[in-house]
Amino acid sequence: MTQILRPLDGILLFYKPLGLSSNVALQKVRRLFQAEKAGHTGTLDPLATGLLPVCFGEATKFTSSLLDADKTYCALIRLGQTTTTGDAEGEITSTCAVKLDNAQIHAALRNFIGDIQQMPPMHSAIKHKGKPLYEYIRKGETVIRASRSVTIHELVLERFAGNELEITVRCSKGTYVRTLAEDIGSTLGCGAHLKGLRRTAIGRFSLEGAHNLTQIESVTMLEREAYILPLDSLLQDLPVLDLDAAQVTRIAQGQRLAIEAALLDGKVRLYGAGHFIGVADLVEQRLTPVRLLSSVAKSAACIE
Repeated sequence: MTQILRPLDGILLFYKPLGLSSNVALQKVRRLFQAEKAGHTGTLDPLATGLLPVCFGEATKFTSSLLDADKTYCALIRLGQTTTTGDAEGEITSTCAVKLDNAQIHAALRNFIGDIQQMPPMHSAIKHKGKPLYEYIRKGETVIRASRSVTIHELVLERFAGNELEITVRCSKGTYVRTLAEDIGSTLGCGAHLKGLRRTAIGRFSLEGAHNLTQIESVTMLEREAYILPLDSLLQDLPVLDLDAAQVTRIAQGQRLAIEAALLDGKVRLYGAGHFIGVADLVEQRLTPVRLLSSVAKSAACIE
């Protein structure tokens, strides 16, 4: 029986389980909510668990803030073993006895705080000549990659016992925790790979507000909808600008507006009659629409 899909707008903080790719998890959530359109922000490998924001409908227009946001992870690192993939899914390529103490661990971690250079792993979705790197490695090919600058804002040792190391990492977008694990192992002289990974936060969103598949499946559709956050929850860092009805109509028609507002230049959240309508650029008291809700644009088209 064909499922009837419906328009649905908002954000679900989803706890992705172990073993599912981000896309498979997304499709499961989309079917449970019978949503016409959905996307996720920030891919997690099947080996990883944790926070995967799912954006429904119009929310997909405003995901750049999450894609660019800092991420926080809890990472479990296996010391003394390197693998072909840098994580537990690969074949072991070397082993080494682990004879380290806390002082050596702390000293090694300090080397990775701040701006660092990372070499993207071959087992990643970064594109080379239009194809993701993992397609090349599957054919036994290796591509020369350029190192990239990323920022490790915080690196905390949570536990060290035997050959396992657990750390909390708060980092910029584009950081590969798998590569970080390998580099830490190299610095310690024993090698390492990523054994487990859980994403605990993206920007201002954390796992505390996330829902898993079991929770979603066990409640009614009405209760599921209560899990969905409003569109503008993605944009809480932007200042607010309220427009009157005439201004809403003009901005929806693509016009620039002269605005007298005590706001700094930059992007702003737009509201009309208390309802979120989109995002605009404010530069020298001139307002230019950037992203508007479809319903707002359609209303303006009907007026013309």
